[in-house]
Amino acid sequence: MKLTFPIPHLMEIQAMLQPWELEVTGPDQLRMARRAEELGYDMIGIPEHLAVPPDDPHTGAFWLHSTTAQAALAGATSRILLNSCVTILPLQHPILHAKALATADWFSGGRMVVTFGLGSIKNEYAFFGVPWEKRGAIADEYLEAIVALWTQERPSFEGKYVNFKDIGFQPKPVQKPHLPIWIGGDSNAALRRVARFGAGWIVSFRTTPEQLPERIDYIKSQATWTDRPLEVSYGLGMARITKDHAPSGDNTMSGRLSAQQIIDALGQLADLGVTISSVPVPPVSGIAEYLDHAQWVMEEVKPNL
Repeated sequence: MKLTFPIPHLMEIQAMLQPWELEVTGPDQLRMARRAEELGYDMIGIPEHLAVPPDDPHTGAFWLHSTTAQAALAGATSRILLNSCVTILPLQHPILHAKALATADWFSGGRMVVTFGLGSIKNEYAFFGVPWEKRGAIADEYLEAIVALWTQERPSFEGKYVNFKDIGFQPKPVQKPHLPIWIGGDSNAALRRVARFGAGWIVSFRTTPEQLPERIDYIKSQATWTDRPLEVSYGLGMARITKDHAPSGDNTMSGRLSAQQIIDALGQLADLGVTISSVPVPPVSGIAEYLDHAQWVMEEVKPNL
């Protein structure tokens, strides 16, 4: 089981936020990422929203642009993988986004991963003039275009939402054939994207652990699936919030658990097909105690997974 390091203050969802996190700065986060790498964590994930509507009572306005944050964290580290969770694909032009991700992969020496999804806030789409009801079709086309940009010498693509022909596009990603594409979401359409494009799947709030085997079977039953490794990410603390980012009332994994309780919980997820997870940090007083807990996880939990 691989472990993601949960950097504090990547978002301000009240149901998940500890008060001291509001004082955590960008330089603090870079320092914590270096420590996570020293401790042996496998990945850091960066969530994203771009413009939160004023009528959303739970989400909070503070979110980073995932690719920019990934690049910054890559510059502060040398080994750990940097993922997004998730990048909202239909809201960003595929040529620009493919260029940003390829550039970050270039500078990081091939440590970028991108998780594409559709986002969960309908009204966010209005700020970009993107029709919510067409988001799936746009995402599918953008994915095809991005892969073409990353893999073709002189990329060409003709679609309904994006067109280009014989363009110069360098640098290509360091990773070949391109940087890993993960997909976030639980709809059948999202799972079909996993089957077609995905090196990984980030499970969201609509899938319970008990549903994981059937959902993984659905992915692998698609005609577009080819036999390949598939990372499946499910965070232990995901049940704390609903799909609307409201508190769910389920805080069973958010308290101060023993090492054996965490090992057992992660072992159950592994039996269901999960390959990468994260351990929620219990209530702590600040960065120093947060990092102490992160070290405890790597010393007492990780060797027993």
